[in-house]
Amino acid sequence: MLSKNFYFQTIGRVIFIAVTALLFAFLMVWNNYVYSFLMLIVLVFQAYYLIRYVNETNRKIAYFFDAIKNEDFTLRFPEKLSIKSLEELNHSLNMLNEMIQRIHLKNQTQERFYQEILKQADIGILAINDKGHILFANPRLELMLNYTPLNHIKQLAQIDEDLYHLFSKLRPFERRVFPLTNEREKIDLAIKSSSFNLDGQELLLVVIQDIHQELDEKETESWTRLIRVLTHEIMNSITPITSISDSILKYHEKGGTLAKSDFEYKKKMETTIKGLEVIKDQGANLMGFVQSYRSFLNVPVPDKKIIRAINILEKVKLLVGQNQEFSNTSIELDLEIQDLELFIDEKQITQVLINLCKNALQSLSNRKNSYIKLIAGINTEGQKYIEVKDNGPGIPPELINEIFVPFFTTKNSGTGVGLSLSKQILRMHGGGLKVNSVPNENTTFTLLF
Repeated sequence: MLSKNFYFQTIGRVIFIAVTALLFAFLMVWNNYVYSFLMLIVLVFQAYYLIRYVNETNRKIAYFFDAIKNEDFTLRFPEKLSIKSLEELNHSLNMLNEMIQRIHLKNQTQERFYQEILKQADIGILAINDKGHILFANPRLELMLNYTPLNHIKQLAQIDEDLYHLFSKLRPFERRVFPLTNEREKIDLAIKSSSFNLDGQELLLVVIQDIHQELDEKETESWTRLIRVLTHEIMNSITPITSISDSILKYHEKGGTLAKSDFEYKKKMETTIKGLEVIKDQGANLMGFVQSYRSFLNVPVPDKKIIRAINILEKVKLLVGQNQEFSNTSIELDLEIQDLELFIDEKQITQVLINLCKNALQSLSNRKNSYIKLIAGINTEGQKYIEVKDNGPGIPPELINEIFVPFFTTKNSGTGVGLSLSKQILRMHGGGLKVNSVPNENTTFTLLF
């Protein structure tokens, strides 16, 4: 309809110009200069209005496309005009503008939706072009690598030189596992790559996931199975030995038949009894040793309740501070949020905190101006946490990955269950236990909920 009106309007104006030109020529031939001059004026005005009409239409269309190009949808054309064709043109342009605006807003909404998904994703995502420029990196990746902003893979060399070399040689559809150690912790990265085409440009899409927790859970599960087998076999072997030894001792204590005249035989029997006493004692010790490992397997399901952090920290401070042997060490509380609440099993978490504090006290026994800080708050990821921090000698780097392994201990009298049991309790709370240690400066155990 619009094109027909414009067509007829233009054809009509051209016809009027042609008729006016013919009249002008006819009057000039008949030497009627007055009327020919008037026809000339009319001809000029008709040509002017034709050019204006065409230019006005072209200008509106040009304005419209410039506005669309600049994503400006506020442009509106008047729809009440004396010229019907221009009125219909303006109405059509306004309708087209509204339709494009709706599509644009819908695309923006979808883009924000996808961006929010990428931001909230628990995996790192980045897109790299063939020159190594990082076109996109979500916040999770920057947090995982503890580096922002990421613009080029060369920046990865500042995090870890080997990580940069891995990315510089990474090709589509490859899978790698990379252990990354930073100032906060050690994480294991599973790296997967694929390729996609965007606007004619081939890009490398890399997905990075921290699988440290999954590996840790598998490791703990393996140790749990091993301990279950060991305890079963050892208990089956020790129980009869202890029982028989105890029965023989009771028999002799009640005055069983013994040839008193035979001094040598009596001496042998006394030696036998002493040996049986040793067997009994050793069996009892071994049973107690095995029982301590059973506690690692029989952690009850947490009975969670809402507990104020200040209450549990003050309780731990009171319990640990009773030990006069470590009176030279100060215990300090630091709450970033005074009314912080935790959904935990109070008994189990108290047990974990006391165990960590006792370990810290033992490491501080020969240190002046020693302290233990109990810190509670919420980290940048929105997780609630409690930290046990001391200024002791720290944990040697070669042992930092061994301290949570069952059976492992650096103490002469330790069983090596405490830290592994603490980590198991935190895992059952849906959290984790992490450690960060700087030798001869400080050690921090972090309970994450």
